[in-house]
Amino acid sequence: MDKTLRTAATGLTAQQRFVEVISNNIANVNTTGFKKVRAEFKDLLYETLRPAGSVRSVDVEPINEVQIGSGTELSATTKQFAQGNISQTDNALDLAINGDGFFVIRKPDNSYAYTRDGTFQLDNNGTVVSTEGYPLEPSFHIPDDAVGVSITRDGVFTLIFESGAEEQTLGQIELARFVNPAGLRSVGDNLYVETTASGPAIFERPGSNNTGEIIQYHLEASNVSIVDEMVNMIVAQRAYELNSKSVRTADDILGMAVNLKR
Repeated sequence: MDKTLRTAATGLTAQQRFVEVISNNIANVNTTGFKKVRAEFKDLLYETLRPAGSVRSVDVEPINEVQIGSGTELSATTKQFAQGNISQTDNALDLAINGDGFFVIRKPDNSYAYTRDGTFQLDNNGTVVSTEGYPLEPSFHIPDDAVGVSITRDGVFTLIFESGAEEQTLGQIELARFVNPAGLRSVGDNLYVETTASGPAIFERPGSNNTGEIIQYHLEASNVSIVDEMVNMIVAQRAYELNSKSVRTADDILGMAVNLKR
């Protein structure tokens, strides 16, 4: 019965983690560029009571193994990078990526981070930065006399001046893509950093080599589906309830075994 209790306990822990993942998805349903997480589980070690090929008498065909599992545990939390809905805004520095790719952000330690959140704005120096104040890479500085900006789908950043003045091209926005984006590590603030699992960043011009296009005056919404998460919540709740019943059943059996002498 000790094995039953321990196995059921792993189920309770796994379902608790599942609910935590679901709760985080639901909490970020309105987070720009957020990608939902899928919880993945694996079974644990097995106790082999009778190995395959063992026979009880001569001339008897080998019988199957007899194994009892030890439960389950959370093995991975995988980001699902399906495209979120793209909605229109009134801000010229709101950018959405339609397709694969990430905006490149330079952090204070000069390392790169990557995001799908295209909510950009200007700091007090006129530099294009993220909502956390990290500059977009490559850096773009907008002078005071510019009346607007134009960003094409292939990432060409152009300044617009007063009527009659010639437009000025500032530079080219590049997007980063990865062989395995699910291997990126989330670090908060809508940012990811590369890992060995994701592979190194591949910098591309938007719209080329399977890289997505940039859409100005738009933002990408979270790809979380409330309906799917609510269904998962019900499944996790029922699984937790059944595992708790396994604990109670094992406890009842132990109680009956202890009371046999009475």
